[in-house]
Amino acid sequence: MKTKKHIVVLTGAGISAESGLKTFRDSDGLWNGYDVYEVATPEGFKKNPQLVLDFYNARRKDVAAANPNAAHTGLAMLEKDFDVTIITQNIDDLHERAGSSNVLHLHGEIFKMRSVANGNLYFDIRGDIHVGDLAADGTQLRPHIVWFGEAVPMMENAIAVLHDCDYLVVVGTSLQVYPAASLIQYGPPYLPKYIIDKKIPEVSGLYNLHAIEMPATQGVMELQKLLLPQK
Repeated sequence: MKTKKHIVVLTGAGISAESGLKTFRDSDGLWNGYDVYEVATPEGFKKNPQLVLDFYNARRKDVAAANPNAAHTGLAMLEKDFDVTIITQNIDDLHERAGSSNVLHLHGEIFKMRSVANGNLYFDIRGDIHVGDLAADGTQLRPHIVWFGEAVPMMENAIAVLHDCDYLVVVGTSLQVYPAASLIQYGPPYLPKYIIDKKIPEVSGLYNLHAIEMPATQGVMELQKLLLPQK
């Protein structure tokens, strides 16, 4: 029997922004100065693999230097009272380092690399990837990242999780990147839904929706008060 209620949390770049990791949507985002099609598509990688590898090598260093913030740790603390599943669009490992034990990465992980020929053949990586670095199958290694135009293999897993939860929380996402943004539609209509963002994204047709218009660190504290009012 289920002894704890199940919270599913969908997180985006906004939760890691307060750890110093720039976001895709901000005007000073890390994509500035880069054509997204040059560094985040299979075509861009085929055209100039070293540029793409250098881009993600730099992102890996950024993530390694960052630390989890109070929003990450606050969500991890909810595991004392709830079963918590984090579905993140982020490629960083800040949820894991904050203590969350069940994290599903929709768009891949910066500290993993994989074969260009086989998405299931992946390995841990802490340093840099270079042109000429080969996987066990003899093909070039690339970041274990879902690029634009590629399928999102973990979507079915995420949808299944949403069919079996008691609360849905959305933190720090613009709900503009698909198919991830569509996940909010898969929760049952009666499901209590909380959206935490410094600017609440446009949503429509959702019932039982609670908006917490705050930065992620403050918003997660407010969420804790709402879910655990007796504490």
